[in-house]
Amino acid sequence: MTDATVSQAAPKRQPNPVLTAFRRNRFSWVGIGLLTLIILLAVFAPLVSPFDPLKQNILHRLSPPSAQFWLGTDSYGRDVLSRLLYGARISLSIGFFSVLVAMVVGSAFGILAGYIGGVFDQIVMGIVDVMLSFPTLLLGLMVAAMLGASFENLIIAIAITETAPFARVARAPTIAVKRREFVEAGRSLGFSPSLIMGVHILPNILSDIVVVASLWMASAIRTEASLAFIGLGVRPPTATWGGMIREGFENILSAWWLVVFPSLAILLTVLALNILGDALRDAIDPKTRSAQ
Repeated sequence: MTDATVSQAAPKRQPNPVLTAFRRNRFSWVGIGLLTLIILLAVFAPLVSPFDPLKQNILHRLSPPSAQFWLGTDSYGRDVLSRLLYGARISLSIGFFSVLVAMVVGSAFGILAGYIGGVFDQIVMGIVDVMLSFPTLLLGLMVAAMLGASFENLIIAIAITETAPFARVARAPTIAVKRREFVEAGRSLGFSPSLIMGVHILPNILSDIVVVASLWMASAIRTEASLAFIGLGVRPPTATWGGMIREGFENILSAWWLVVFPSLAILLTVLALNILGDALRDAIDPKTRSAQ
C-alpha cells in the first residue's frame, strides 16, 4: 500500500465547533483579550503597582493624574492606580468564587429537581421562584447585612443571590435529557440515580451552565461593587473598586478621577465578561452554529 493510499484512507480530523465559532466571531476575541489583560494585571499587581496601595502620603493628597501618579491620588494620598490593581484581585476573586459556589449548589438542586420531579421538584422550584422575586441587589443586601462585612461573607451573600438562576437553568435541560435513550439504557442496566445524573446528565447540560456562569460573574462583580459602595463590602483600608467609588464620591466635583477610574474598571470587566458569555453561547448553541 502506497503512502498516498494510506493518507487517503486516514480519517480527517473534524474541526472543533467551539473554536470554529470563535474564529467566525472576531469580536469575541476582544472580550477574551480584555479579560485576560485584567486577570494578568490583578495576578501580577505586586509587580506592576508603582506604589504600596495602603501607604498614605498627606503631602500628595488629592493630586490629579500626573507623570508621578498616573491616575492621581485619593484623600489620604494613596496612589489610585495601585489601589485599582489590588482592587481587581478582590473584585475578581469574589466574582469567581461566588459564582463557583452558586453554580455547584444551584446546578445540583436543579438537576435533582428535574430528575426526581414530583413534590420535590415543586418545592425546589417554589423556593427558586421566591428567591427570583427579590432583586439581586436587595437580596444580597439583606444577606450581607445579616452576616456582616467581610470577604467570605460577601462570597456567601452573592452566591445565595445567584443560586436560583443556576437551579432553573439546570432543571429544564435535565427534564429533556432524562427521557433520552442512553439514560433509559442506563436505568435498565441498573445504574444508580447519582451515577446517571453525574455521568449522563451533567455532561450534556454543562455547556448551558458554563454560559450562565460567565454572564452571572459580571453580575456578581456589579453586586460586590454596589454592596461596597453602601458600606457592606470588604472593610477598609483594603482596596476594592466599589469601596474606592464610595470614598471618592465625597470629592467627586473636585477630584473626578477618584470615581471615574474605578467605574471604568468595573465597566470594562463587565463588558469583557458579557462579550465572552455571548461568544460562548453562540459557540455552544447548535442552532446558532448551524445558522452561521
